[in-house]
This record gives sequence, C-alpha cells and structure tokens, in this order.
Amino acid sequence: MIGVGVIGQVMHLHFLRELKDRFEIAAICDLSIDTARGCADEYGVEAVFTDWREMLRSPLDAVLVLTSGSHAPIAVEAARAGLHVFVEKPMCFSTAEATEMVDAATSAGVTLMVGYPKRYDPAFVRFREEVSRIEGPKLLRVTTTESPFLPYIEHYTLVAPGSVSDTVLAPLREDSHRRLVAAIGTDDAFLVEQYQAVLLDTLVHEINTVRGVLGEPARLDYVDMRKGSLAVILNYGPTSAAIHWVDVPGMTRYSMEFMMFGSSQRATLTFPSPYLRNAPTMLELESGTANDVASWRRDDVTSYESGFKEELVAFYDAVTGVAPVATDGADSGRDIAMCQAIIRFVQDGRPIERPTEY
Repeated sequence: MIGVGVIGQVMHLHFLRELKDRFEIAAICDLSIDTARGCADEYGVEAVFTDWREMLRSPLDAVLVLTSGSHAPIAVEAARAGLHVFVEKPMCFSTAEATEMVDAATSAGVTLMVGYPKRYDPAFVRFREEVSRIEGPKLLRVTTTESPFLPYIEHYTLVAPGSVSDTVLAPLREDSHRRLVAAIGTDDAFLVEQYQAVLLDTLVHEINTVRGVLGEPARLDYVDMRKGSLAVILNYGPTSAAIHWVDVPGMTRYSMEFMMFGSSQRATLTFPSPYLRNAPTMLELESGTANDVASWRRDDVTSYESGFKEELVAFYDAVTGVAPVATDGADSGRDIAMCQAIIRFVQDGRPIERPTEY
C-alpha cells in the first residue's frame, strides 16, 4: 500500500485485514516514516518504505496507490514492473495521463482498477436494476451536500499523521500544479482549484455513478460553477441528468442522493458518509396511479456490506481471472474527460458533444 492517510486507514487497511483469505499486506509506504511504521505495527507488516520506487523493487503481486496528487507516475511504473494496480480516485489529472496508465497496464498484461466504491455497493446494483424497469425515464437528479469529515472519523483509532519535510513536499506540490495547469490549459487560480478540489476530488464519484446507470452522455448541455456550488446538465436524449454539488462547511450532514423520475415511478438511492464503514445505502421506491390519490413507498436496506470492501473483492477477482472490473482504467479515463469538458464549458460557454470521449 502506497499512502496511508485517512481513507487508507479507515477503509483499505481495515478491509484488507478482513479479507485476509485473499490478501496479505506485504509492505507499506508513506512519505511520513512515523505514519508508515505506526500502520505497519498495527497490521503486522514488516516492510516499511518512504520511497515508492524502492518499494516497487520488492517481491509484490499488486499495489494499492492511495496517495494525493496524480496517480499516473506510480501506476505506470508499477505496471511496467509487472504489478497489478489499484488506484484511488481520481485516477490521474488528465486524459493524457489516463492513456499512459492504460497503455502501460495493457502492455504489461496487468489489471488497472480505479476505486469507486459506490459502483460496487449492493444497493447501487439494485438501483440500476430498478431504473432499467422504470417506464418513461425523464430525469436522473443527483444532489450532493458536502460537509466536514473529521466528525465522521473521530470514533476510529487512527495513526496520527507524521511530519514530512517541506523539502520533500514542495516538489510534489509543484508537480501537481504543473499537471493540473497542463490538464485544463490555464493557470487561473479559481479554475485550477475547482478542477482539483471539486471535480477531481469529489464530482468524479457522481460522474462515474451516473455513467454506471445511463452510460455515456450525448452532450454536456450546461455548467454553472461558483465557489461552493456546482450544477451540471448532461443530455441523454429523452433522459437528462442534473448533477448538483454544494459545500456546506458549517453542518456535518453529508448526503448524496440519486433520484430517477419516470412517468409513474421514482427510485432514490441515498449514500451515507463515505467515512462510515458499514452504514447502509438506502433505496427508496415510489409509485402510484393517475386516477386517484393512492400511492406507495418502500424503503429498502439492500445490504450492510461496504462498497469499499466489495471493490477490493472485485480487484482480487480481476487479478485472479474470475471477472474483469467495471471501473478499469479505460472506463475511469472517461470521468477525467468529463471533468476537463466541464472546465472547457466554463471557459467557452458552449455545449460539448460526447464529453466523455478521449
């Protein structure tokens, strides 16, 4: 595992241990030697590194890349070393990097998977099935309320982040900024921040999940981007998808809701905070009649299994030849293409045909 920050400790290390019949945690790498050693002690891992290049020379089968910044450099080198690669979202910063990652994995004959736990949530699978049965689907509305995350992780016992010298961090920050500017073609501070902090860090989840339900949009029709809020309209012919994201920093009440409206039915999928391990994703189904006021609603708990755990199972199955993953590098590159298209719309103010193609 490369990078043992919050999501690595809260989710990945925890579920890798639960899945010890499939995985052995052979090595841990982090810029902070204190954090790496603390996690290694907690999980009984002997090999500890602060340099991922050195780690890749170890006898490994696969790597989980959970660092901040673009995952392209590590993923490409890991694939060339013959290792299967799992990267957290966002997979990278640009479609050029996505292509490089996919080509490296294809040439080496290894699996490249991007972590989108919502796509592996059992409730999402049911939601997609229910949506496919809705007559006259009109609109998929997505609403995310971003909130502070620290209150959601206070109940976990985590290794405190260790200090890292600015001489180590400064070149990494500069590299990230250079890659971001290259991806969107401008160093405008507002657009660079929105591209990284809103689109790549958060909205890729909504984009990927919408694509998991409806496929590829015909056109990006509209974008309204402001500090703290974003609205995106995607054209799917007779159906449209409206994605709304808003940051509410003064209230710890995270929510992410997907609602499909049909002629006589509604299906709603509501995700809990991604930092709660086994909180269920809720599925709500509604229908009624036009001739009277009779209607019904059913609230379902599909499973208490975590999407984070299920995506690791999917990674294992892909590596061992059971089944390919849904969120491979080629698929996830389309999310990056959409993020870049959203920035282009803000710059040019014109609809973009086939925004996920690259």
